Amino acid sequence: IDFVHDKLSNGRSYKMLTVLDEYTRQALCVEVRDKMGSDDVLEVMHRLLMKHGKPEFIRSDNGGEFVAQHLQDWLRKVGVRPIQIYPGSPWENGYNERFNGILRQELLNTEWFHSVKQAQVAINIWLKEYNHIRPYHALGMRPPVPETLLEKREFMVQKLGLDKNFEPLQSWIAEMKPECLLIEQPHLTGPC
Repeated sequence: IDFVHDKLSNGRSYKMLTVLDEYTRQALCVEVRDKMGSDDVLEVMHRLLMKHGKPEFIRSDNGGEFVAQHLQDWLRKVGVRPIQIYPGSPWENGYNERFNGILRQELLNTEWFHSVKQAQVAINIWLKEYNHIRPYHALGMRPPVPETLLEKREFMVQKLGLDKNFEPLQSWIAEMKPECLLIEQPHLTGPC
């Protein structure tokens, strides 16, 4: 986990908490707020643990939001080992730092946000592409959470819950064009 800082079009600062799964390379969350302290980090971490399950450890820098005693105690209480990188060594949190750089290069440096809500919506749209479409060399040129393509015939059979060998269904399937349907993952419209 890490923070990214940026400014709105009116010059007001805002903060983004970025959370990545180092194994799958999935960006689990980019939480955008005007200000963010250790209580906010704990709130986001609780929501992510409820949604994705408990990781073995969480790696962060030594920022006050991450080393706050109540956050450290809570992580240990739920069975997560907090790991802080050595001060001044961002390369020890390399996946997150690289993600932050890509976020800045592809979105933050190209868009001018007027509100925190507008930033959150734009980031969530970008996250969908980052997680579901963008290929990764380390993952064999696959995205971390690929969208699923099913042939239309197969999808209709599954959707209707019918037996593929049912004779009237065989002729109906034969007449269908072999188009594909895109089965999308839930759209990310709100905070993580």
